[in-house]
Amino acid sequence: MQKERNFTEKLILFFKGIIMGAANKVPGVSGGTVSFVLGFYEELIYSFQKINLKAFKLILNGRLKSFLNYTNSQFTCIIISGSVFSYFSVSLLLDFFLKNHELYVWSWFFGMIIGSIYYIAKGFGEWSFKKIVFVIIGILIGLGISFLTPAKENDNLWFVFICGIIGVSGMTLPGLSGSFILILLGNYVLLLVDSVNVLSGVIKEILSFNFDFLKDPVKIYYLKIIGVFTAGSAFGLVSLSHVLGYVLKRWHQIVTAIIIGFITGSLGIVWPWKEKIFKIENQQRVIDQKGNQVIENYQRYIPDINDSTTWFAIFYIFLGISLILAIDYYGRKIK
Repeated sequence: MQKERNFTEKLILFFKGIIMGAANKVPGVSGGTVSFVLGFYEELIYSFQKINLKAFKLILNGRLKSFLNYTNSQFTCIIISGSVFSYFSVSLLLDFFLKNHELYVWSWFFGMIIGSIYYIAKGFGEWSFKKIVFVIIGILIGLGISFLTPAKENDNLWFVFICGIIGVSGMTLPGLSGSFILILLGNYVLLLVDSVNVLSGVIKEILSFNFDFLKDPVKIYYLKIIGVFTAGSAFGLVSLSHVLGYVLKRWHQIVTAIIIGFITGSLGIVWPWKEKIFKIENQQRVIDQKGNQVIENYQRYIPDINDSTTWFAIFYIFLGISLILAIDYYGRKIK
């Protein structure tokens, strides 16, 4: 049954969607964790599970009002609207700050992940040998993935569709960062930066009744990419929510233990102090089609304590931790 909400509740829900969308965009941070902390994770999964055969029968029978009520559509639309709005705004801001203040951005992300680990672990209940074993397994998996060499960018539409399924996993599974996985698949910049920025520009052109983008093959290319990625994301939301609901119901403690271990091990990917290793061929750095130098991996190092930037970075780590703790406090206060 769909819950009736007043304007203030809808506005708060939209703001929660913005936060979740921002988290999904950040490599290493899970939007599912944010929804868990803010107290709407279970309703999110429940709503996506309602997109099933019964829902389609209601549409086919012309019972639109019953369909909207059955699928909790008001909640879903508000959350998704907030997330979509966040993607357009955060994409531009993130691009700017990563170019100009990369160390501090990664430090902030690093702190947010540490805060997320604390939040999930504190509600884990009593620890047992079995749980510890699965945490260790999760850590090993996370560490293994963290040090994988990112794949090359791949704009094959079938692969982009699969990326959509994987990329949306961060929204449905606390602790798993879909954007982090997209980095490993080589398509993070293509799908969550370049395509989103182009789409944002096209929307502005449409609103000003300028349709010149239809003659621009580059913009059409990116619109095709973002369209297929969105379709994959929609398919992933529905299918993963059904699978996740079943898995969490049967093996909740085991899955949670693996999640805690996984995000702990994956801290390596957002370690702030790292240098880019550019791909070299024929003693020259490889340049992609957009004129960017291709990054093959990162060389991590221990920071210099005597460097003032190190202390600023540490400050941002604590700022990231504080943000998650504040979200946790807010979530408990409004329950």
